[in-house]
Amino acid sequence: MNNDQLKGKWKQLRGKVKAHWGELTDDDLQAAEGNMEQLAGKLQERYGITREEAEKQIQEFSARL
Repeated sequence: MNNDQLKGKWKQLRGKVKAHWGELTDDDLQAAEGNMEQLAGKLQERYGITREEAEKQIQEFSARL
């Protein structure tokens, strides 16, 4: 799933994203608004992981959808 697809389906995916990454807040998800780069930044903040790891997790998550 690319960035445009993620943005288009964000409202539908928001619950799945929050279930998968439980430490993300509603404010985090609202700030990300389907933008992979912003979502990766929020994952970095909440989970203390590298940018590369955050992007990898997002790609794996989107591949399962």
